[in-house]
Amino acid sequence: AGGMQALGKHLTSSSPRLVQNCLWTLRNLSDVATKQEGLDGVLKILVNQLSSDDVNVLTCATGTLSNLTCNNSKNKTLVTQSNGVEALIHTILRAGDKEDITEPAVCALRHLTSRHPEAEMAQNSVRLNYGIPAIVKLLNQPNQWPLVKATIGLIRNLALCPANHAPLQEAAVIPRLVQLLVKAHQDAQRHVAAGTQQPYTDGVKMEEIVEGCTGALHILARDPMNRMEIFRLNTIPLFVQLLYSPVENIQRVAAGVLCELAQDKEAADAIDAEGASAPLMELLHSRNEGTATYAAAVLFRISEDKNPDYRKRVSVELTNSLFKHDPAAWEAAQSMIPINEPYSDELDPGYRPMYSGDIPLDPIDMHMDMDGDYPMDAYSDGVRAPFADHMLA
Repeated sequence: AGGMQALGKHLTSSSPRLVQNCLWTLRNLSDVATKQEGLDGVLKILVNQLSSDDVNVLTCATGTLSNLTCNNSKNKTLVTQSNGVEALIHTILRAGDKEDITEPAVCALRHLTSRHPEAEMAQNSVRLNYGIPAIVKLLNQPNQWPLVKATIGLIRNLALCPANHAPLQEAAVIPRLVQLLVKAHQDAQRHVAAGTQQPYTDGVKMEEIVEGCTGALHILARDPMNRMEIFRLNTIPLFVQLLYSPVENIQRVAAGVLCELAQDKEAADAIDAEGASAPLMELLHSRNEGTATYAAAVLFRISEDKNPDYRKRVSVELTNSLFKHDPAAWEAAQSMIPINEPYSDELDPGYRPMYSGDIPLDPIDMHMDMDGDYPMDAYSDGVRAPFADHMLA
């Protein structure tokens, strides 16, 4: 009925109370308005609102921008072209420890750096506006897991731009990702060993952190210097262990990072010595073509110095796998062409709407576009506590 556009007309009012009421209402509507047309003017005003010093204005503006850029290529492009990346970075720098602002701002940046015509421009803009050191710092705890998860996803997107590799490395992103990966994997394994269901921590499962860190390291490993650093941090035993994960997406990112590392002879030998051949052979038959292709590429690499019998066994396994139906996958595996799986955005349930008086609405069943099928965002976040609309009381 044009409610979003009508509210947007009042965002430039001289009445701060009217502006704030409209902003809260826009934010509450924004999670179900991701496909709305005609919001160009609203988006531009929201970007301008990011220069405000009012915490409530920033909370609403970042949350609304995060939701409206979710799975909407047109909105992503418009916000990027309206200097939205620069404005969001400055917002993060000014927000300090206010996670009600930093988390949606990071989520919005994650959306802007993936799957739209100006995504590469956004990836470069983060670097050019000195955002990389500040973003990497957000991986440090005691930041809440939802913010850490969103930051990991943003770093993965930034790593798609080769010019970002050096500043990411200088910001010590690789050791931090490895630390988070080890911690999250240990936490997840404890629950497996105890036979208990893995709980959500602030709405995030540790499996999601494992998968996100591995996925980010996979993209970072495309750079030779990064590859060497990842290898020297003794990560190969853990990556090989992750090949046995019951989670298909974790198998895929683990096979993917091993595929990159295996380009270096020393790492390929270490992968072989760690006993990776058995799980990799199994993954040749994975229903996920990306996983199977990565597994085949690693097997090609580690079999180069093997005896003829071993190479023949690999060849037989490949012949009996999905590759017999997919010549392109066979070619990709042999040439180790990196497979680009874009992130699918997710609508972060932290920004679910609230009625005045803090009465929560019934949870909304979100059906997001999973066109990217990149593992990090293939999980539901679970419900997190929404923001309080205290100024409306």
